[in-house]
Amino acid sequence: MNTPCFLDANLIMYSLGASHPLKAPCQRVLEQIKSGAIESVTNSEVLQEVLHRYFSIERPEIAEAAYFSLVRFCVQVFPVRLQETDKALELLKNHPFITSRDAIHAATMINNGIKEIISTDNHFDLIPGIKRIAPEKS
Repeated sequence: MNTPCFLDANLIMYSLGASHPLKAPCQRVLEQIKSGAIESVTNSEVLQEVLHRYFSIERPEIAEAAYFSLVRFCVQVFPVRLQETDKALELLKNHPFITSRDAIHAATMINNGIKEIISTDNHFDLIPGIKRIAPEKS
């Protein structure tokens, strides 16, 4: 992959989580990112998602490791600005099947010219202009 891919929080969460069919594929993708074979970007909402998840289950050490891994792995962390929330609102009105958090991710991608996302969430497949790369297929 020559262009950067958006990295969704679920890759980190599956890779650090309990035994699951997606754990090993997510770990493989993260190794490719770490080695530089895949260039990744993310947004501040993904960082917030990781912090929220692990602090809510009282696992601050995992929150910190996941947070700093994302910051280190990604060549850029995009901010979530008014332009992204405006675009997310438009996406939610036109695609009611997506969550508000994922609409923010899609809006970040669209507003920054990112065409591909590495995610386990298949509803990204239905958003025009976005190509999802499933960890189990990469």
